[in-house]
Amino acid sequence: MQTNFFRHIAKMGLTGDLQITLRSTTENSYVLSVLLNNDGCGDEARKLIPPLNLRGTAEDLDNGFFESISAPLQTASGLMVDMESFMKQLEEAQKQSAMEKEKMDKEKKEKEAKEKKYKEAFQKAEGLEKEGKYKEAWSALPKVSENPDFAEAIRKKQDEYERHFAPSLFTENLTENFTESQSQTDNH
Repeated sequence: MQTNFFRHIAKMGLTGDLQITLRSTTENSYVLSVLLNNDGCGDEARKLIPPLNLRGTAEDLDNGFFESISAPLQTASGLMVDMESFMKQLEEAQKQSAMEKEKMDKEKKEKEAKEKKYKEAFQKAEGLEKEGKYKEAWSALPKVSENPDFAEAIRKKQDEYERHFAPSLFTENLTENFTESQSQTDNH
């Protein structure tokens, strides 16, 4: 006797293990339980999918078996494949989120370290300023290229220190010329 039962099963394209249990209930009546199990699906919700139970005589089961199980089993198979795909995407999203958080934490730490270095250099310069060491204070200031966020404050301090150790020649000449012309006018 030849049967094409397994060819029909193969045509359904199910993913997972198909478990079929046939139990006799009364004389000439059966309960057929069909369960699709996909261990490749990591979502535990797959265990909530109940088996498909069919009741009837052997003749009823022969005549309506494939028509009764095809759509529900293909739906269950697709659902478990989708659940696994979802779980993988969710896991990837969590990894990406962890990577983003790690990246943001790293950037925050780098920024804090840069700000700390800036503040320390600025404090050192102000300490030297109090001692009247303007050239050393100017040199101790943080570099504008390394601290673009604080460029204005750094340049302002540099200008302030420069006035103490390198006065403008233009300003000095004006003062000297003014003083000379003032004294010449007084003598005449």
